[in-house]
Amino acid sequence: MELCQSVLDGVALAGEATHIPDVCFQHFITKTIEGVLDKSSRNTIKDDKVFNKLDKSILKEAYSGVLSLLLEAAKFDAETATLSAILEECKFTQDRIDILLQLYQEKKLFIQILLGNIGTSPPHIVDVDWRLDYYIKSNQLEKVNEPVYLISLKTEVPGKTDLEEVQFSCSLEQLQFLLAGDLEQCLLTSFESIGA
Repeated sequence: MELCQSVLDGVALAGEATHIPDVCFQHFITKTIEGVLDKSSRNTIKDDKVFNKLDKSILKEAYSGVLSLLLEAAKFDAETATLSAILEECKFTQDRIDILLQLYQEKKLFIQILLGNIGTSPPHIVDVDWRLDYYIKSNQLEKVNEPVYLISLKTEVPGKTDLEEVQFSCSLEQLQFLLAGDLEQCLLTSFESIGA
């Protein structure tokens, strides 16, 4: 799990008791996690009375850093040891590390479920039709003598009720690469066959 320097800087600010006092730290982490899980709780940290005396720009940067750290940790299902090492590098005290890890572990599954619902997923293939044609000659060449497979994939796209169809043709070699899961080689041979 790699984090950019701006995220690490924000996390480091959250770890400093001069910026976020010990009495506010647990509330800060709780509010950060609530901001992930509950849409209505996002950005409420700036209006929270607990943080009235804190510098708003530092609070915002720390919030952003910790939020990014927690999301990345959930995304990569990071072990507590990994997360703890990152926090130690950011000069967190052991008490703050323990608080953050405990609150994160309690809500990790919920964060992962939310992350799983974000974005689009690729279409799901539900049916395949195919046909084998044999080209004897073409407009450009006198003799081709090559089999060509015409493939039609029927796919379900999340959020749509109708099936969509993806059609393409390929040579025997390209079909073998496709079935072997070597999409890169399949595309490479198709570019070579058209002279690209």
